[in-house]
Amino acid sequence: MDYGRYRYETTKKKQEAKKKQSTFQVKEIKIRPKTGEHDLYVKIDHIKKFIEKKDKVKVTVVFRGREITLMQLGRELLEKIVNETAENAIVEQLPKFEGRTMIMILAPK
Repeated sequence: MDYGRYRYETTKKKQEAKKKQSTFQVKEIKIRPKTGEHDLYVKIDHIKKFIEKKDKVKVTVVFRGREITLMQLGRELLEKIVNETAENAIVEQLPKFEGRTMIMILAPK
């Protein structure tokens, strides 16, 4: 067999494998514990658009200053987001507290 032909076939196989490979990005949405109701629904709409495009979404609740005492409020916000996006997304990583931020990752179904 010709070596040039062999190299050509291997590159073609690699290209085909690359075409079938699925790619995604991780998008991030940041909210605060005292984020307003309407602002929260705007963010939820953004999350739904990201999920429809098959991207993962990292939802971050940022606590600043004395807001650190409002951890329960942050959890409620994340639960509300999960309930609103339940038809399109699943929770890949449950809410986790790191420093002054609470992080949750949503993935498309």
